[in-house]
Amino acid sequence: MMSEEFDKYFETNKQTWDKKVDVHAKSDFYDIEAFRKGKTSLKRYELEALGNVSGKSLLHLQCHFGQDTLSWSRMGAQCTGVDLSEKGIELAKQLNVEIGQNAEFICCNVLDTSKHVKDQFDIVFTSYGVIGWLPDLKPWAKIIAERLKPGGTFYMVEFHPIVWMFDYLEEKRIMKYGYHQKNVIYEEYEGTYADTNSNMISKEYGWNHGLGEVVSSLTEAGLRIQYLEEHDQTPYEIFPGLIEKEKGMFETKDKLYPLIFAIKAIKG
Repeated sequence: MMSEEFDKYFETNKQTWDKKVDVHAKSDFYDIEAFRKGKTSLKRYELEALGNVSGKSLLHLQCHFGQDTLSWSRMGAQCTGVDLSEKGIELAKQLNVEIGQNAEFICCNVLDTSKHVKDQFDIVFTSYGVIGWLPDLKPWAKIIAERLKPGGTFYMVEFHPIVWMFDYLEEKRIMKYGYHQKNVIYEEYEGTYADTNSNMISKEYGWNHGLGEVVSSLTEAGLRIQYLEEHDQTPYEIFPGLIEKEKGMFETKDKLYPLIFAIKAIKG
């Protein structure tokens, strides 16, 4: 595939995410007012996995408008957030000032991170709905390895690839996309996961990536996998038909497949 085709896909996604920022900033889903007052946006999996981050440097890839980045910053980490959306980075910088943190935010395609960020970090972090925006995970994994200090930790928590095999735009979800599908997936719909009643039109290009591809990309880049976990529960109710089993954690009624996976790895 020609690089200009990728450029078209990324530009369309960027425009959609720029529009999403305004909608998401007003949504109950992101609850900015509670965040401003001190509520963390981080969830159970990442908090338990990374523990005490005080005094550590942390790079957050695909940070949207920086709530998670700033939540780590509040916990004492020295944080840098990267995102494709200029609107997202503008809001992240605004929130950074409002809540008195000293995080840095950089607008760039995640695959260009090393062109804009030269430091190495104790931790590289990414979460919930990130790798599906990338056509190839090898350059992504290479970026992670480049930006980690020797002995540094990479942690990702992400929606399970089985979840992305379904089409959720119809009333009843149907299995439509291949687990290893290489062809780009285009979706156009009204609203967004944070506000399904919004009249904004989301136009999105994405790609499916199996667990084998994720793990292989990271190990080929020089990372040593500590664990790969799969979980039936998700902290985000963004798929239809989920049941809240305990406060803030959702699962499918039949639990036929996991909803979340998490990987912790060390730079070798």
